[in-house]
Amino acid sequence: MDLSGGAPGGDVDDDWLEPAGQCSRRIFECTKPVIAAIRGAAVGAGSTIILPADYRIAATDSRFGYVFTRRGFFPEGASAWHLPRVVGMGRAMDWMLTGRVFPAAEALAGGLVHRVVEPDEVLPAAEAYARDLIEHTAPVSVAVTRQMLLRLSAFDSPYPAHALDSKLIGGLATSADAVEGITSFLQRRRPDFPGRVPTDIPSFVPWTGIDDAAAANEPRPPGFGGPGA
Repeated sequence: MDLSGGAPGGDVDDDWLEPAGQCSRRIFECTKPVIAAIRGAAVGAGSTIILPADYRIAATDSRFGYVFTRRGFFPEGASAWHLPRVVGMGRAMDWMLTGRVFPAAEALAGGLVHRVVEPDEVLPAAEAYARDLIEHTAPVSVAVTRQMLLRLSAFDSPYPAHALDSKLIGGLATSADAVEGITSFLQRRRPDFPGRVPTDIPSFVPWTGIDDAAAANEPRPPGFGGPGA
């Protein structure tokens, strides 16, 4: 943000959504795993839009900061929801209330990033992680699992997760991906999963079509926006 232009916002209506949150929402709703490769100063929006990513790799020279309180701003990017889920409430309180900038080592110790490497190794490390997913995992399974973790963990009991588990597991006998997973294991070869996203995602998964709904600014499926939704 170019602070020389003054504070953000201005003459906006009730439907206005701040830009960092729009970005983090798209990452949250994505059916692909998202890998954040971070170098340099990831401060403000740079620290918020990475939160819904599935894997975060940072350079040793990276710096992070939820600096909003030091500028009289407020948290954006839906970070007040994401950050405690990633690092715990205590650490989120420390980082957000003080607004201090902290190094990659502290981000790693706090669970904000999964790995810290030298600056010129950040992108190769991210690409290697992506290749491992591509070569060894089923896209449909990954897409559904990602959203199960993001959405079902917000409920106050395991029962909604178990209900969906049961439907998914009950359908494995007719799943071409499951057949290929077992066959490739027994044949000791790399799998070649035939399922594709989004067409082969089971129709009963509550967030099927969530990307289209987000693009059209439509309501979310009932019961899958969090506890009590």
